[in-house]
Amino acid sequence: MNNLADVLAQLDAAVEIALGEVRGAGLVRGAADGDVLDAAATAAMIHRRLEGFLVEVTAEVQDRVDYRAHDERITTAHGCRNTSELMQRVTRCSPSTAAVYARIVPTVREGVSPTSGETLPADLPVLREALLRGDVGVDGMSALIGPLADLRHAVGADVLSRAESELAAAARGVAAPPARWQDLRLLAQVLVAYLDPDGAEPMGARAMRKRGMTIGATRDGLVPLHGNVLPEVAAQLQRLFDSILNPKVDGCAASGPRFVDSEGRDGDAAGRSDDRRTRAQKQHDALATVLSVAARAGELPTIGGAAPTLIVSVRAEDFESGVGRADVAGVDEPVSIAVARQVACTGSIERVVMDKNGRILSLGVDDRVFTHHQRRAIMIRDGNCIIPGCDVPASWCEIHHVEEHARGGPTHTDNGVLLCWHHHRTLDTGQWQIRMNAGVPQVRGPSWWDSSGRWRAVTSSRVRQLDRLSG
Repeated sequence: MNNLADVLAQLDAAVEIALGEVRGAGLVRGAADGDVLDAAATAAMIHRRLEGFLVEVTAEVQDRVDYRAHDERITTAHGCRNTSELMQRVTRCSPSTAAVYARIVPTVREGVSPTSGETLPADLPVLREALLRGDVGVDGMSALIGPLADLRHAVGADVLSRAESELAAAARGVAAPPARWQDLRLLAQVLVAYLDPDGAEPMGARAMRKRGMTIGATRDGLVPLHGNVLPEVAAQLQRLFDSILNPKVDGCAASGPRFVDSEGRDGDAAGRSDDRRTRAQKQHDALATVLSVAARAGELPTIGGAAPTLIVSVRAEDFESGVGRADVAGVDEPVSIAVARQVACTGSIERVVMDKNGRILSLGVDDRVFTHHQRRAIMIRDGNCIIPGCDVPASWCEIHHVEEHARGGPTHTDNGVLLCWHHHRTLDTGQWQIRMNAGVPQVRGPSWWDSSGRWRAVTSSRVRQLDRLSG
């Protein structure tokens, strides 16, 4: 039997029969503790060997992409952009799993000489064999690649091979119990420090090579970010965070929004927002603000002739009722209607009417974006985010339609107020209420802020404060 698919189909059938017998006889439930753990270890060994085989298959697919003309590539023939997309479709794995395989492939794939046709050894031939034997899985290989990449630039092949052998022996459990992936990574780091104490290359060059950031897959409404940024990039980002979270106004610490009572008398300007966000949550919200400001600055490259635009789609009836879900382009999980409302409040709505079969019948764009002139006027009136105790400057704020545009609220300065990303995003929770009174924003806060529950005019604009005092 020489056909690859037939060999694996026979293996699959044998595994299915064996596991069926195990489950049918209730062997797992009736096994002793030691037998259950032995079974887990054996199943994991089989799994690692299959992972190694999948990496080898991924390498072969990559070869059929790299060394073929575009029209002849295996990805082109199957309608996929790249190897990752093709492997996701075929194996039904997640993008993150496909990315791990792709990361391992360059170090364990065997090349072919373009002149002689001979098979060329892999970059890490010893660990390649350990991967195919099942001594180390893709988690372990992924943990080793980073440290060994540093070593490869600094030492010869013989020294690197000895380091590989040490790691392979640790994974196999030659002198001690088989190492976990964390132990392998630690051992690799120790070997690198011992064999190359001065570093593989100058720190700056190594940092440039290692810099990077990845955006993971959506899980439970959150998207993980991973990566390493250069020190100057981190410093700039931290400065931006500080400017939003600890702003200064005209060289002095911002005192926060001031409010007056309904008769125009001074209220207690010391009232501060009981912000219970953690530092990490505040920095997340600051990053969201930075991205919003960058997107509307008009200085980024266009996409398809238009500025980078966050696209949120939602059914009209769900948007009106506030019940249902919305979808964000590029995100593989639905988001809440609250997200759609916030985005719609600061952007344009394109109404697409379709028939029951999905044919587009009509398009209509409802432009609800405040102009630059309106924005500047609102900034002068409000000063910064109008929620008492919030010091996010006006230039970082979004403009909120107090009366929703969908319910007839106009895009007018009498209906727009400054809100930071956080307070705009959480306005529906009901802790803070906003209304306009003769073109002046008023807020009514929670009981811990104002037990009287009165509506109060708010501003941190020095111009308005001076006008009120001089009047």
